[in-house]
Formats: sequence, C-alpha cells, structure tokens
Amino acid sequence: MKNPDRAITRRTALALCGQAALPAAEPQELRPPREHDLDFRTPVTTWDEALPLGNGLMGALIWGDGSPLRISLDRSDLWDLRAVPEFHAPDYNFATLRKWKEEGRINDIRRVYEAPYRRPAPTKIPAGRIEIDFGSDARFAASRLRLATAEATADVGSHHAAVYVHAAEPVGMLRISGAASVQFRLLAPPFSGAVAEAARGGIEAGELAQLGYLAPLEESGEGWQSYVQEGAGGFRFAVYLGWRAAGKGWEAAWSIATNREASGLSALARRRVKQALERGYDSMMASHRQWWTDFWGRSAIRVPNKVIERQWYLDTYKFGAAARKNTPPISLQAVWTADNRKLPPWKGDYHHDLNTQLSYWPCYSGNHLGEGLGYLDWLWETRDTAVAWTKRFFDLPGLNVPMTADLNGNQIGGWVQYTHSATTSAWLAHHFYLHWKYSRDRWFLEHRAYRYLRSAAEFIDAFTAVKDASGKRTHPLSASPEINDNRMDAWFAGITNYDLALEHWLLGAAAELADEMKLPGEASRWRRVANELPGFSRGADGKLLVAPGVPLAVSHRHLSHLMAIHPLGLIDVKQSAGARRTVNASLADLDRLGTSE
Repeated sequence: MKNPDRAITRRTALALCGQAALPAAEPQELRPPREHDLDFRTPVTTWDEALPLGNGLMGALIWGDGSPLRISLDRSDLWDLRAVPEFHAPDYNFATLRKWKEEGRINDIRRVYEAPYRRPAPTKIPAGRIEIDFGSDARFAASRLRLATAEATADVGSHHAAVYVHAAEPVGMLRISGAASVQFRLLAPPFSGAVAEAARGGIEAGELAQLGYLAPLEESGEGWQSYVQEGAGGFRFAVYLGWRAAGKGWEAAWSIATNREASGLSALARRRVKQALERGYDSMMASHRQWWTDFWGRSAIRVPNKVIERQWYLDTYKFGAAARKNTPPISLQAVWTADNRKLPPWKGDYHHDLNTQLSYWPCYSGNHLGEGLGYLDWLWETRDTAVAWTKRFFDLPGLNVPMTADLNGNQIGGWVQYTHSATTSAWLAHHFYLHWKYSRDRWFLEHRAYRYLRSAAEFIDAFTAVKDASGKRTHPLSASPEINDNRMDAWFAGITNYDLALEHWLLGAAAELADEMKLPGEASRWRRVANELPGFSRGADGKLLVAPGVPLAVSHRHLSHLMAIHPLGLIDVKQSAGARRTVNASLADLDRLGTSE
C-alpha cells in the first residue's frame, strides 16, 4: 500500500487548519511552544491527572509525590476477551428485541442486552505499576511534561527523574540523577484475592479481583524484577523491569510482552530491556526524539486565543502518544488504563457512538494520516466479525458494527438503544471517506474505502426497505445517543435526525465514490435509496429536532441530532437561506439550553 502521508504536505495541512504555512526551512518553529507544556508545582495524587506517555502500544502515567513516585503501566492489547453467552442465545436477535419492546418487556431487554455489561469481563485490563521510593529525601518540588520530546520529569528532593516511552520501540526508559540509593518496586495489578462484597456488580466500582485470575508468577534478582500474569482463555502477559547504576544515578527500562507475540514472553520482555539498557537513556532518546520531531513537523497552529492554542497542542500530543498504524486503536482510556485497583470505567472498551470517531478527527486536518490508519486497519481487520454479527443479529446482508466492542470487534453490550444501533457502521465509514479525501490514495479508495461504504450501504438499504404510506422508507427502533438514556422512550416513534443524517450521508458518499470508481449502476442505486428516505425533522423556527416533534429538551452530553450540520456537512450556511436559518436556530438552541450536561 502506498504511504498516504505523502499526499499532504506540511504546508497543505497548515492551510487546512486555517493557518498560513510556516517556512519549510524552519522546522524548529513547528515544535510546541514551551509555554504549552504541563508544569506542576504540587504533586499529582490520582492516576487520571498524571503525566501521560505512550507510543500506541505501551503507555505510562507519571504521578505521586516521591513517597513513592509512580509509573502506571499499560499496553493497548491487554484484554480479557471472554465471550458473552447471552449474545449467542436463541432470543438474541433484532426481531425478538422489537417484539419485546412493543410488549414493554423491559426486564427481558435488560437481562439479555445490559446485564452482561455489568459483569467484570470482557474488559480491558491494566499492567501494574513501577514505584520508586527516594527514602527520607522525598520532598516533591515539581513535575513536567515536555510536549516537544514526550519526556516527563520530576524533581524530588535532590533527585531528578526523567521518563519516556520510546516512540517506536516497546520499551520505557527512566533515568534518576543525584541519587545514591533508591528503591525500585514492580507491582502487579491485584487480579487475585478476595473481593469486597460492597465492590461487586458495578462496572465503575468493581475490583480487579472479580476477574478471578491466579496470582502472578513473580521473580526478582540483582537489578531486576518481573512477573507473568495469566488471564482468561490462556492469555498471558509479562512485565520486566531492569535497572543499573549510571554515573551518579540510575538508569532503568521496562517492557511488556504477551503470548500473542511470542511463547517465551518473559524472555522477550527481558531481552528488550537488556538491549535498551545497553544502549542507554541518551542513545535511545535520540531515535525517540527524532520520531517526535517528525510528528510535530507535520502541522502547527498559531491563534490569538492561547487557551485554544494550548488545548490543540495538548490534544495533538495525546493523539501522538496514543495512535500508531500497527497498534490497536484508541479505546476509552487508550494506553492509560485506570490504575486504582479497579476495573477500568466502562471496561475501557471501544465506544463507536462518539468516542472512537472524535479521537481520530485530528489525524486529517493535523496531517497525521499514518497514525489514523491504526483505526482504519483495525476496522477493516474486524470486518468479518462485524458482518457475521450483522447476519446473526439483524438477519440482513451488508455490514453493521457493534457500538460497544472488545479488542476483536465483538459486541459486549450495554444500553441496547445504542450498542445495537443500525447506523454505527455509517459513522465509521465516514473515516474511510475522510482518509480517501485527504490522501487521494487510489489503492485505498478501491480496496478499502468504497468496499467498506458499499457494505454499510447494503445494510442500510435492507434495514430501511419497508416504506410507509407516503412511499418513504421506515426505520424500526430509531434512537439518538444518548437521549433518554436506556429508558423505553429512548426509542422514538419516527426516525431520529441522528440516524437520518448518517444514512443520507452514507448513501451520498457511497454514490460519490461509486462515480469515482466508474460504477454508474451502483451510484444510481445509492442515490435512489437516499431519495426514498424522509427529510430531517425541524422545529417551527427551523432548528433541527431530535426526532419528529421532539426538540432537545435539556442540555446534553451528545449533540447527535446536529450531525447533519457537523461533522457530516449536509446542511451548510452557504447552501441557502433556509439552511442558514436551520444552522443559526440550532446553535441558538444550544446557547439557550447551556452546557450543564
């Protein structure tokens, strides 16, 4: 496959960001300004406010006050992949779901679709932590994250600690200066042991011990510690930490390996650490720094509002730390799974009703198409799983995708109105379309983008095949994330603007790509199906509604009823006075409702 990154120059990317191109001869100007770095004068005391490091596969969180200094560890493919038995039972199908909904059998619906999600597994799992104790000289002074080099530092008493996760190799590096003696501890997550009764039964409160794993096999020697953890279904992973004296301080390295990449996973992790320590912190830093220099050289912004500018750099940094072409895509906590001895919030899964989609928007205007391919490659590689699920649950042809998914793309449940939405694949198809539009890669168009859009459009054609008295297609069980949560009235009598926007966009985009592929018959089919869909629901003032006759009543965390405006661009102020009226009225409605939710 051709490298799509070549198709967009740095200068073009800057123009797409709305900025004038910076001089090509001055790459230093594209590094993040130092004032946008994170610089703390008080210690971070919780994992979710830590300094984040990562390379798409491995992640680390730096936090603590020096008694100890903590490095929370993660790897993006550490998963408990136990199957959900309810999703292979005879009553697991769309026809039964519709029947139960019509009969008001909410308890049956929640038993099959939602109760499994409250069990501990399947779930993303953490990798433990490293703790460094500086003894009596543990007076916290400062911690910093340098965005330009993806290096975190901490000053504790007379000691200076510097840490990075190598940008391209599965290893983390640590250097401590000015320390005659420190204590290193490698701690495995508490997967085994008793479970407190109060912690049972909640996806947010559940303890890791609910997973019921055996205790890890822990080993140690002079200058090293390791453990091997066995999970579910024969899955195992190993963490190895090694350290050595270096000058007036210490250098350390760690790596995480799984039995999906090698049967001798412990030896693999040990070999990576040994090679990294032999090369040393500074030598490893050279190639790490070069990767980040290349990353930052692809785009930059300068805007008068420095709060907005800083947020762009912080989130672009996090994207660079969490996304790579050959790693799993960004999940709910990416490579920074919760380190609080509990199961990760919402299982740390793949949520496709906003979370994965928005996580990858920066790769297009930010000129990071290569990193974006980690998402698209995974969606393509799990396509057969999604097609099989579409046939098993909906009994229809084409492609739909479970809205909540595990590492292998399997449905894992939750609020049924959204986890079993009919338009999830349409929103995911939007990313295949964007990659084609930004890269103009013909191979990608022919072998990925159009094939994905066509399969999703085939499903929508079949799903909306029944027409009403006016000849318009109908849409059984339509919802809008996450209006009315998981109540029965989260299904609306008419098609929601969320579903309609995605269907109209998908069919129009499929027709556009079919034209590009010189397939007039297929382009005509998609335009015919789109013309048979109803129009958007609007209020008297022109604003977009949630569904026919249903305005957005309160401030909400999802603005899915406005997808026709953004990101899909089906309604734009440049089109007509009516379109301008709809956009202005919809935005005025948001202002009126406020941002409390």
